[in-house]
Amino acid sequence: MPVITEHHVNFYDTDAMAVVHHSNYIRWFEIGRVEYLRSIGITLGELMDDGFVFPITDVRAKYVSPGKFDDVVLIETTPTALTKAKMAFDYRIIRKADGEVMVTGHSQNVFTSKETGHITRLPEKYYRILAAAMAKEKALQSK
Repeated sequence: MPVITEHHVNFYDTDAMAVVHHSNYIRWFEIGRVEYLRSIGITLGELMDDGFVFPITDVRAKYVSPGKFDDVVLIETTPTALTKAKMAFDYRIIRKADGEVMVTGHSQNVFTSKETGHITRLPEKYYRILAAAMAKEKALQSK
């Protein structure tokens, strides 16, 4: 089941045309990822304290309907793939007032050593939690 995070569109999120600037959706994907991890008991702070960072290697977005100042949006984040070295997510940004999908997206992140900057395998401490969450997600999707 996706994790849903509510966000209120701020004035600074908009551009000169009074619509949400396209770059903000990528930022909102990050809000969704952080909340997803938090919802299963992992914080980025803890990962970084343990020497891991989680950079994006691929991100894409399809813009469907513009957002505007003061919209309340729902950031829907669903994990789609996991190995010990990487994880992928799909996103939907939905206007809460009418349920309209504004943006769909995807990202892939790699687990990287904070010290060396090289891709690394995630230790069991984290992988076990992520694998259990992915298994639960797949079970829900197959129903």
